[in-house]
Amino acid sequence: MFALRRAAIAAAPLAARASTRPFSVLGARFSGAVTSEDMEKSIGPGAAPGQVPTDLEQATGLERLELLSKLEGKEFFDMEPLNMTHLGTVKNPIIVKSHDPIRFVGCTGYPAESHDPIWLSLDKSHEHDRCPECGSVYKMDFVGSENEHHH
Repeated sequence: MFALRRAAIAAAPLAARASTRPFSVLGARFSGAVTSEDMEKSIGPGAAPGQVPTDLEQATGLERLELLSKLEGKEFFDMEPLNMTHLGTVKNPIIVKSHDPIRFVGCTGYPAESHDPIWLSLDKSHEHDRCPECGSVYKMDFVGSENEHHH
């Protein structure tokens, strides 16, 4: 079955073959919002004909940026736990940086591991958010762009 499919693809004229780039990036590429350098960095080259691609060759978007960062010995995403040096209060909340307008934070209380993790949804439109178990107050520091649309 696969041999028939490969033979049909090989016999098809080049104009009838599918594009190697995903359709979803065309709007961003043509709008000028994304430069050609960004496009080349976020889309892998793909595999040579007849070869199975590696993760780096087939990865796109955030996954590709994460893999490229790891090759440079850096972490693309901040995976470190929050530094809980105090119990957050309204006057002195725990500050959480975020590139997205909504971020989930797991509170384990102060001192750490005082209670089971409770997941809070921090929103940039909220003045602050409070853990219902220990009362610790969290405030989002929105560092993203207002014009970014991820989905």
